[in-house]
Amino acid sequence: MAAEVLAAGGAAVTVYDAMPSAGRKLLMAGRGGLNLTHSEPLPQFLARYREAALRLQSAIDAFPPSALRDWCAALGEPTFVGTSGRVFPKAFKASPLLRAWLRRLDAGGVRFAFRHRWAGWDDEGQLLFLTPKGPSAIDATATVLALGGASWPRLGSDGGWTKTLAEKGVKIAPLRPANCGFDVAWSEVFRTRFEGQPLKGIALIFGGHAVRGEALITSTGIEGGAIYALSAELRESILATGEAILRVALRPDLDPGELLKRLAGPRGKQSVSNFLRKAAQLSPVAVGLLQEAAIRAGLSLSSLPPERLAELINALPVKLTGVAPIAHAISSAGGISFGELDTDFMIRKLPGLFAAGEMLDWEAPTGGYLLQASFATGAAAGRGVLRWLDKS
Repeated sequence: MAAEVLAAGGAAVTVYDAMPSAGRKLLMAGRGGLNLTHSEPLPQFLARYREAALRLQSAIDAFPPSALRDWCAALGEPTFVGTSGRVFPKAFKASPLLRAWLRRLDAGGVRFAFRHRWAGWDDEGQLLFLTPKGPSAIDATATVLALGGASWPRLGSDGGWTKTLAEKGVKIAPLRPANCGFDVAWSEVFRTRFEGQPLKGIALIFGGHAVRGEALITSTGIEGGAIYALSAELRESILATGEAILRVALRPDLDPGELLKRLAGPRGKQSVSNFLRKAAQLSPVAVGLLQEAAIRAGLSLSSLPPERLAELINALPVKLTGVAPIAHAISSAGGISFGELDTDFMIRKLPGLFAAGEMLDWEAPTGGYLLQASFATGAAAGRGVLRWLDKS
C-alpha cells in the first residue's frame, strides 16, 4: 500500500522482499477466505484496537473499510459482507486480488527485488540487504519498513528487525502471541478421544469479558475464534500469574430455568453421559469436558444435584497454563511504540525511516481488523513519505 501511494505520488519505488515472491502472508490469510475488513460502524470498529485505537484512528479514518472495499472493486475483485459482518472478496481467496494488484503496481512503475532480507545499515548509512549473491547496499532517499511481527516466521516475518532498531535507540514493546491458542493439561483419556473436536454454540467468560462462538480442542489445549477474541486478556493473566481460569458456558442460549427442569427429570438406567446428551443436548466433547472438570474437582457427575450440574454446565472452569508459541499464532502483539513515531509514521530518531503494519505496537481480534490496519497504516506511511520528500 505504501508503494502504491508513493508511485501514484510520482516517487520511484522498489519493494525489497525477503521471500522469493510477493504477498505470501496475504495468500496465507486467503486460505480462510481472505477476511479483508469488517462492516460494523466505524466507532465500534476502531474500539477493537483497544488502547491503540487513538493511534490508528487517523490512518483508518483516511482509509476506512469502505475505501478498502472500493479499492478491491477497482482491482476487479468486488467484496461482500458475510453473515457475521465480515467482508470478503467474492472470489473468497487472495490470489486473484494479489495478481491484479501486482499488475497495477507494475504498470505504475514499482519494481520488486526478491530474496532481499533487510539487515540494517552499512558503515555509510546505506540500507544493507542480504541476498543470494551476497550483501547489497542501497542508497534510498526514504524508506518504509513493513516487516511484520513474529507470527508465521516461515513466511518472512521473524521479528529479527527488533534488535536492529533497538540498537538505534528505538523503543520496542516485546513481541507476544496474539489471536493464539493456549495450553491445558488435558487427561490422556480426554486428549486421545476429543483432539480436533469443536465446541460449538458456547460462551467464554474471563475477567468481565464474555464472547460467543466456537473453540477447538487440541492435543495441547484449546484454540479457535472465541478463544482468539479473549487472547489478549488470557495471555496477560498467564504471563503475570502463570495461569488463567476460563469459564465455559456450554448451553448459553438455553433458559436457566428450562435447563434446570431438564436436569431434574428422571435419569432412569441411562448413563450420566447419555442423560446429559439427551436432556441438555450436549455434544460428546461437551460431556467429556464436564467429566474432565468434575474429575479435577474431585466430583462425580452422577452424584451432583441438578442445581450444581446446571451451574457447572454454564460456568465450567478450564485452567489455562501456557500460551501457544508466537510462531503458531495468527498474529503478534507488541512492536515499535507509537511514541517513537510522528503523525506521518516516521521514526523520529531516524529521519526518513517510516514504519507500518504489524510491526507497530497494536493488536486486534480476527474479523478483518488485522488486514484493515495494515492496509491503512501502509497507505498512511506512503503519504507521510511524500510529505517528507516535499519538505526535504
